[in-house]
Amino acid sequence: MTLRNDVPDVPVTMDIIISKLYASLVKSVYEQFGDEGVNKVEQGVQALLDEQLNDLNKRSSHSYKQLDERARYSIPHLANASEVKETHRAYEQIQKEAGIEPFTIYAMMAKLFAHIAKAVVDRFDEDGRQAIREGVRHFGEARGQDIARRAAAKGLPNTAENYLTNYDMGRSDLFEFETTYHPKEIEQTFTVCAFGDQWKKDGTGEHGILYCQMIDPSIAKGYNRNFDVLHDRYVLKEGDCHFRFQMKEDESN
Repeated sequence: MTLRNDVPDVPVTMDIIISKLYASLVKSVYEQFGDEGVNKVEQGVQALLDEQLNDLNKRSSHSYKQLDERARYSIPHLANASEVKETHRAYEQIQKEAGIEPFTIYAMMAKLFAHIAKAVVDRFDEDGRQAIREGVRHFGEARGQDIARRAAAKGLPNTAENYLTNYDMGRSDLFEFETTYHPKEIEQTFTVCAFGDQWKKDGTGEHGILYCQMIDPSIAKGYNRNFDVLHDRYVLKEGDCHFRFQMKEDESN
């Protein structure tokens, strides 16, 4: 189904989300550190490629000297959403043929982000953390603007009530959450998060938290500049994520 203004009434696919997140991180790191920063991003991507091959050899009884190019989360593939989709499909098939449980595309996004963030932070320390946060902020605000467009395509204003019902990313069974609507705020608690759980398994929460700290407040601000999000508990720290979404008095853009 397509609504007026050519806004599709379907969730944005994870391949699109991954490609846009990658592009936003590259842009932010380049603006802060130039070519040296981009080189660190590339190192992060290479670390992911190394992990893909090492994991296959570790979890399966087969011996792999290299991974099929189609299944590699390489830079040329990350630059294009359709390529991300085909890459994940090929990687998933190889894992199944090896007799191991495939990583979900949510897990691969978490791994990609953590490797890039680690490479940048290891080199640039706190300035690197800030560059990664800025990349997530721009990515999140763009998503929020898209959510506002999705609502507008249905003739709905960008109020708090129309935020979650027009949210861009679909919620798979890999996320478990509860939403409560109060008179002046929306409260959400996530007990299971595909991203946070993967960072915990991989021991990369130090870098994954940079995404968690920025993403929801940034999406909300992109949706409506008067929309605030209090994120006071994290899966990576307290074991669950707790959000309070609050709209200031002036709900218009």
